[in-house]
Amino acid sequence: MTANPTTANPTPLRNDTTRVVHKPQAANGLAIVRVTIGALFVSVFFENLGKGLYRPAGYAGLINYYITQGHAPAAWKAVMGLAASHAAMAAPMQAMTEIGLGILLVIGLLTRPAALVAFLYLGSLWMSEWGTAWIWELLVPVLASLGLAVGCAGRRWGVDAWLAQRWPSAPWWLI
Repeated sequence: MTANPTTANPTPLRNDTTRVVHKPQAANGLAIVRVTIGALFVSVFFENLGKGLYRPAGYAGLINYYITQGHAPAAWKAVMGLAASHAAMAAPMQAMTEIGLGILLVIGLLTRPAALVAFLYLGSLWMSEWGTAWIWELLVPVLASLGLAVGCAGRRWGVDAWLAQRWPSAPWWLI
């Protein structure tokens, strides 16, 4: 006697996306972290804008402080030196990165790619600040951003959730 395949396994197969949808507490938790990290970026943007750190002189001064006072690897200090010497371009790029990531994460649009960029960006800032700031100051947001990139944090309270419902077969917001 053979088992009927439709009744032998009563649990339907699920992919990773539907697992998150069926666990609202986890999805809500990821969304809270996503909005918090996004708000952090928006807040830092306005704080740095007020301090003049997006102007070439302010930006170069901060980066040069990290180079002289920090304990980042020499190769990373060389990268920071390049950014400081091109502060007229690097400062506005940093401003656009911070406000852009903040908005994308708060509204939950392109969440996974934005979270991956946030992870890399915050990781680079964390490394830049070695020896000048408390080590956990940026490490927690770095790892939280990695968690957002791994999870489907935009699938709750975000534009990605709306897009996924409207066009469920389109993969571009799942990247």
